[in-house]
Amino acid sequence: MKKLALHWQILIGMAAGVLFGLLAAKLGWGKFVSDWIKPFGTIFINLLKLIAIPLIVGSLIKGISDLKDISKLSKMGGRTLGIYILTTVFAVSLGLVIANVVKPGKLIKEGTRQELLDTYAGDAGKRIDEASKQKEKGPLQPLVDIVPDNIVKAATDNGNMLQVIFFVIFFGIGLILIPEEQGRPVKAFFDGLNEVVLKLVDLIMLGAPYGVFALLAALVVESPSADLFLALIGYSLSVLAGLAIMITLVYPNLVRIFTGRSYGFFFKGISPAQLLAFSTSSSAATLPVTLERTTEHLGVDEEVTSFVLPIGATVNMDGTSLYQAVAAIFIAQAFGMDLNLSAQLGIILTATLASIGSAAVPGAGMVMLVIVLAQAGIPEAGLALIFAVDRPLDMCRTVVNVTGDATVAMLVAKSVGKLGDPEIKDWDDNYPPEKA
Repeated sequence: MKKLALHWQILIGMAAGVLFGLLAAKLGWGKFVSDWIKPFGTIFINLLKLIAIPLIVGSLIKGISDLKDISKLSKMGGRTLGIYILTTVFAVSLGLVIANVVKPGKLIKEGTRQELLDTYAGDAGKRIDEASKQKEKGPLQPLVDIVPDNIVKAATDNGNMLQVIFFVIFFGIGLILIPEEQGRPVKAFFDGLNEVVLKLVDLIMLGAPYGVFALLAALVVESPSADLFLALIGYSLSVLAGLAIMITLVYPNLVRIFTGRSYGFFFKGISPAQLLAFSTSSSAATLPVTLERTTEHLGVDEEVTSFVLPIGATVNMDGTSLYQAVAAIFIAQAFGMDLNLSAQLGIILTATLASIGSAAVPGAGMVMLVIVLAQAGIPEAGLALIFAVDRPLDMCRTVVNVTGDATVAMLVAKSVGKLGDPEIKDWDDNYPPEKA
């Protein structure tokens, strides 16, 4: 009997988690879920985070050293960053268009607005304080923050992923520039490290269905009341509409046009990573699976995935950028503000830059949103208006982030002649994928 595919196992785990969460909430089992179910979801996420730094170090050094040429590195790096920036700008612009057409902020009544502000004022204050500290550091501080003064210290916190990536790229360049004979032992070590970590990914993913069951069961039990969700339905649907357009139209069509791979081929390949991204709300935690699916199931050469995807997990946040655009307009409308064209163009620029500096962990987009709001002159306290639905939307926008990473990996691979047929060939009767 053929084993059930991973994405189906994860889907079953998700559905079972939601149903169990609803039952637990109905029967008053909230404490039981928090004490005995949720910890297994936390352990699952921690396992994925545990290997994030070793995975980035091993895969990125392997990818750079395999290039064997600085000109190849600059060529691939330029295309990677260029495509990431273009898709991010498009995502922000799409969010602004949807928010201006739907006008979700007009749906919030004064009583509901005040209730939300009172309920989530404390959480909003924390995010505002964090963002204020970042703004006080000066305009070039983000550039300074990229360069660590202690790589060991930087590697102790997944929030410092950009610093780790900087060091690894720097190290990889040095490895390319020394004679091949001298660099061979170092390269062999990191190639071996990469293989070990990928095997750990396989072991961790055996528990994925159980991990997502625990995560979603706890989420349903701990969710705010239905009244708050109903008050924000317009905002939520606006965000979801934008995210759906990115996932179902923008990315698959980019793949079809530039690589010739079909819509079904793309989604069959990346769906387990999308489901895991939905469950964990973390691009960094999903990175191991994104690497495996993109390399083995989408046909992208490991030389490309090991370079493009770790960078994408840190700087490519299309879903987060789109959400920030919709949230900014929503909060402005809720406060009766009309933003002019200049302010909205400023949102595009700020949201694009903020997404690059946003950590690939749950909730990081909320901190960066404060900076976007401040730039546009929107009251930061309005952040409290969207806290009630931020968690489920965070899950959805992470799916967009991960899908965007895989898309860019395929585009870059095609442009440098590194997109081949995947090793797994049992998708459907239409294999091999249609060619351009």
